[in-house]
Amino acid sequence: MNVDAFRTFMTLAELKNFTKTAQALYISQPSVSMHIRSLENELNTELFIRSPKKLQITPTGELLYERIKQLFSIYEQTVEDILEIQQSVQGKLSIGASFTVGEYIVPSLMKSMQSAYPEVEFDITIGNTDEIIQLVQQLDVDLGLIEGQTSSKDLHVEPFMEDELFIVAAPNHPLSKKETVMIDDLQDQVWISREEGSGTREYLSHLIRSNGLRPKSMLSISSNQAIKESIIEGMGLSLLSKHVCKRELEQNLLTKLPLEKEPFTRTFSSITSPLLVNKRNVEAFFREIENLEDR
Repeated sequence: MNVDAFRTFMTLAELKNFTKTAQALYISQPSVSMHIRSLENELNTELFIRSPKKLQITPTGELLYERIKQLFSIYEQTVEDILEIQQSVQGKLSIGASFTVGEYIVPSLMKSMQSAYPEVEFDITIGNTDEIIQLVQQLDVDLGLIEGQTSSKDLHVEPFMEDELFIVAAPNHPLSKKETVMIDDLQDQVWISREEGSGTREYLSHLIRSNGLRPKSMLSISSNQAIKESIIEGMGLSLLSKHVCKRELEQNLLTKLPLEKEPFTRTFSSITSPLLVNKRNVEAFFREIENLEDR
């Protein structure tokens, strides 16, 4: 199918003049003649009756004209439909999130995103920070939300929220009864933390090293909920995001130790592959992230 020949035929059928057709299409008059002759040879029919005074379209030419008009109309509508799809936000959005972000931040983001873009379908994968970084690098998810750090040069990293971490204990723990807890009070304590590869575990390890703490023992659990239950049972201390322990603190199931030291803070970050950063669904999700501070 020769689109240029079709366009030339349509224009000639409407203008009924070779010279005007050539001028309208910015091509030479011989090119107009060549396109028409090519169509006539292909269809084995005469499309125009040529005479010195006028150019008249034949019945088969009329039929071809109507069919090409329909084809061009369908094509133009298809272009409009494609543009509308590209400009709309719909389809699947796959998100990889580390545990704290995935369990306590992503649900509210999904709610606001679904309200604004009801045709978006979510596919959420939750893992530790190292696992999410790997998923983004392998393009297994559209974007990642992590609580740890990454030095990967092949990812686009953007901070999106400040987080504060608390050292928590059961209300009947000896340190919970102190008015002020000193760093030295944290020596020889049992710590319950997330597994290696977790952003929270990385932060706790840094806290222990930088303050010269000597843990009595370190228990690893790959679940925030299980860690909280263990602390409530009086098994030890933990370092948890304020988002993770907010409800338990309000219900007096956990106690935030009143440390003399400055608050422990970190940054949640979004990570994307440069190949997907301009995907429309990803851009829309980033807009929702930017609105977090306004809510």
